[in-house]
Amino acid sequence: MIETIKNNNSKVTLQDIANEAGVGVATVDRVINGRAKVSEKTMKKVLQASQALGYHGHNLIKQRVGQDLEELTLGFILQRRESYFYRELAAEIERGCEAIKHKKISAKIEFLDDLTPRSLAQTIEKLGAQVNALGIVAADHAKVNIAVESLQATGKPVFTLLSDITASSRAGYVGIDNRAAGRTAAWAITKLAKQQGKIGIIMGSHRYLCQELCEISFRSYCRENAPQFQIVESVVSLENKSLAEDATLELLKQNPDLVGLYCAGGGVEGVLDALEGMPLAKDMIVVANELTHATKVALMDGILNMVISHPRDRLVKALVEQMIADTPNLSGRPQAVLLPFDIHISENI
Repeated sequence: MIETIKNNNSKVTLQDIANEAGVGVATVDRVINGRAKVSEKTMKKVLQASQALGYHGHNLIKQRVGQDLEELTLGFILQRRESYFYRELAAEIERGCEAIKHKKISAKIEFLDDLTPRSLAQTIEKLGAQVNALGIVAADHAKVNIAVESLQATGKPVFTLLSDITASSRAGYVGIDNRAAGRTAAWAITKLAKQQGKIGIIMGSHRYLCQELCEISFRSYCRENAPQFQIVESVVSLENKSLAEDATLELLKQNPDLVGLYCAGGGVEGVLDALEGMPLAKDMIVVANELTHATKVALMDGILNMVISHPRDRLVKALVEQMIADTPNLSGRPQAVLLPFDIHISENI
């Protein structure tokens, strides 16, 4: 018997829904009552038809469709929670997973305070056992590479984001063109500097391949196009805010005549704390990575002149799409996905 209901003084029947969806009445019945397996494509047709006709059982159909979606848990290992950037990246990951409608995606996000290779390798092993695919921000190290290769060998794809690693196998990498980013930073500082002189570089660690390439490319640009500038020895912050502040203060103490500063790694909040209130900072051209609340304020206050940033929404979208692919790469090193980076100055934030 065909079910009928009252809706806005008109009757909507299962036959109406079937006609609208281009399927049989029995198929509509199976979707509503879950009597037998129906393809995802057909279920969505029935769902759309019920919504278009104002069927009062639309929410029930929507629930049935959701019940039949493939469920996946994606794991993400990020750096320290104290970082504005990683907190905002985590929020973007949550939004990106929720935006996927053809599968049920849940995200498990781990922040690492201990960034040692051993700690990261242990977290890869532990979290990897709980998820269908894993995305990591990692420094390049043998222990990390072994952990990634071991997890891939179990059928769990591992993706790198922001910074790649040299593991013999990883399922994919999503980031920006760090060579172009480093050269862009060098272009900005050498073109905007009021005079020739020394330029400092602050990095989180040379083991982050993204930062290493940014530094190499920065120096390469200056050698080719601005040899009148002297690039002093890079200092390392270990991605730590306090260490970054101390490193910046020491760099300025040893080189009070700096005309430019490039912050190519983490701990930028510490760099900004060191520069705030220093008369020297107003005369320097300073470029940093990643647009956050802190770097926005610094741009507006004139402490920073430019920020080169990952497009977090596009990065997460590209990463999640790869992580939920039906046939992930479990061997070799697939080509990296390099996204155009964003450039921010005080006038466009």
